Amino acid sequence: MDWQGQKLAEQMMQIMLLAFAVGAFSTGYVMGSFRMMILVYAGGVILTTLITVPNWPFFNLHPLKWLDPNVAEKYPKPQQPEPAVLKKKSTKK
Repeated sequence: MDWQGQKLAEQMMQIMLLAFAVGAFSTGYVMGSFRMMILVYAGGVILTTLITVPNWPFFNLHPLKWLDPNVAEKYPKPQQPEPAVLKKKSTKK
């Protein structure tokens, strides 16, 4: 799953869980059944999981282009500068 696919999966998950929560509450309220509310929400959680967790092809529409290892060996890895040690100035009184 690419980065944009992860973002899409996260957004879909949030929207679907919210929609199923509202739908489950409404169903439970209208029918007067706590059990029905829990069953509708549990079904929504399972459906949401089946849609957003597997690595479906529509989550891989923007693949990353990796650098070829042979090309990467030609160029040296950039060195990070070492952090300067901050010395505390002594104040004489």
